[in-house]
Amino acid sequence: MKAIRIIIVCCLFYISFSACKQHQDARRPVSRASGVFMKKSVERNKKLIATEEDRIEAVMKKNPNISYFASTKGYWYSYETRNTSDTLTPKKGDVAFFNYELKDLEGNVFYTEVELRPQVYRVDKQEIMTGLREGIKLMRKNERVNFLFPSHIAYGYHGDNKEIGPNQPLICTVTLNDFKSEAAYRKELEQKASFNSDSIKKPQRAILKPKPAIQDSLQQ
Repeated sequence: MKAIRIIIVCCLFYISFSACKQHQDARRPVSRASGVFMKKSVERNKKLIATEEDRIEAVMKKNPNISYFASTKGYWYSYETRNTSDTLTPKKGDVAFFNYELKDLEGNVFYTEVELRPQVYRVDKQEIMTGLREGIKLMRKNERVNFLFPSHIAYGYHGDNKEIGPNQPLICTVTLNDFKSEAAYRKELEQKASFNSDSIKKPQRAILKPKPAIQDSLQQ
């Protein structure tokens, strides 16, 4: 009986050890595969960014009369209209009013300013395209700027699921019409709401029609 117990314990120990070993062995390839996948993914992204930067550089070389500036955020830009008299630019919490259009690097339009409509944007408090978010913060009022965005700070590997495809670099033309503090914008909205409310409450003047007798006398 004692021998049987020893045999059973030994069997259970062997089964447990085998299962544990199989479990550990099964996990190792997953870890190695994950590491290899991540490494390959990083390499692909590096090649993609390098290719897109070469394409952007080719666009700039085709326009030698235009002065392009390189940002520290990984994009390039040039001015159509520049404001050298002002120094202020939008900062976090400000409300920016702008128009923009989107094109590919060959100049084919994805969305016009009319399609995209005038934008009201709370700086760094709303989700918009990364490049556009960063670009607006270097603009002064009434400037018009052409931004050249690589896809990783535009719509990335998935595009916008409409007109813009995967890994699409963009030319984004932005006109910053105005910007103001959030407090000033809120006060402006309150004043408009108050004015509209007073207009609704104010009775309209009655329009009196001339009497028939007066009309007859005018016709004579």
